[in-house]
Amino acid sequence: QVQLVQSGGGLVQAGGSLRLSCAASGSIFSINFMGWFRQAPGKEREFVAHISRSGGSTYYADSAKGRFTISRDNAKNTVYLQMDSLEPEDTAVYYCAAKYTDGNYQVPRAYAYWGQGTQVTVSS
Repeated sequence: QVQLVQSGGGLVQAGGSLRLSCAASGSIFSINFMGWFRQAPGKEREFVAHISRSGGSTYYADSAKGRFTISRDNAKNTVYLQMDSLEPEDTAVYYCAAKYTDGNYQVPRAYAYWGQGTQVTVSS
């Protein structure tokens, strides 16, 4: 089993920044890929960003490119999502997720473990 515990988030004005963290524990040796998703009220969960175990490969949703940065510190078993130039449309509950294999990084059901979610609210 793998446990993912999120921190960060909160309320910020448009144009501001936030950093989300996701700390992994448990049987993490087999977890190679991490991702961030978000879900706004009344909408489906959508992909935000993905990173490989080494951190050498990253993928972003078009809405996140140029504004969000995913990174990881394997010594701390933690993945981060730095969010800059935030917009009201970024308001959602953000989730980190972990999976074993490559591919299908935009598909929520490809991920085996999920964090508890954290609210991000961007005011205009």
